[in-house]
Amino acid sequence: GKENNNALELSGGECQRVAMARAIANKPELIIADEPTGNLDSKTGKNIVDLLKKLNDGGLTIIMVTHDKELAKTASKIITMKDGRIERGNR
Repeated sequence: GKENNNALELSGGECQRVAMARAIANKPELIIADEPTGNLDSKTGKNIVDLLKKLNDGGLTIIMVTHDKELAKTASKIITMKDGRIERGNR
């Protein structure tokens, strides 16, 4: 396995999965995900989104920040910000 690898030896996707594992290890009620698919290839990004969706379906609240409009469409509620101010909320 990679349990003995230095963080610099892990890929972006591996680092993202480690961060996700750390985030859910203590069974939190809320996860704040800042650009969870940023810098990931599309396959790894989809895996991360699928995991977030599964966690959310299981009752975990997810607050996600993204510039990816397609990713935002997967959310149950979207709040749009512009210049640091809430512009609108929908759904």
